[in-house]
Amino acid sequence: MIRPRVEATPPFSIPGSIKVAETAPPKENMGNMSQEPARPSKIEDVSVACVACGVGHFAGAAKLLNEAVRFRDDGITSNQVLDDIAGAIGELNALERVDLTPEKLQNTSNWERPIADEALRESRKLRHRLESLGSMEEVEQTAADSEVFYKKLFRQWFKQRFSHLSSEKVESITERVGKLGSEDKERVLKRAEELIQEEG
Repeated sequence: MIRPRVEATPPFSIPGSIKVAETAPPKENMGNMSQEPARPSKIEDVSVACVACGVGHFAGAAKLLNEAVRFRDDGITSNQVLDDIAGAIGELNALERVDLTPEKLQNTSNWERPIADEALRESRKLRHRLESLGSMEEVEQTAADSEVFYKKLFRQWFKQRFSHLSSEKVESITERVGKLGSEDKERVLKRAEELIQEEG
């Protein structure tokens, strides 16, 4: 039986996103069971870091820490607070050990590489802070710091992503903007200009 090709896609399209392909067993093994069985399919090797995924893991860690702060009255040894801290550590481990590994960083685009490097540095710092927390005050400060950083990181990545679009994407956006009414077109162009000035 041939299995369909399945693609895992995040909420928005990211170059280098993970693709999973299932393959059919070799035809020569179909009728003869004495031969070696077909091997299960493998996930394609992903050789590019997923910076957007890393940003998402950092955001997840920040949100879990914010949740832990909501339970400050229960104390640092409450199960809820400990579970939220452990979840945040898990998010950071995924960022460092899955999405932004040294092997994957080698083929990352020039504009994404500094963002990925900064995310890794901050993730390691945050993870070490989480592993040595001793009070709810420290949890609260760590939650605030991580929230500020992830917002900065996401804004930086998102704005730079638009400044490095392919000509096909630019053409597609231009075509869509061209179909807008005059008020909407003016609003979109004004906001684009603001983003360019903020970047510069």
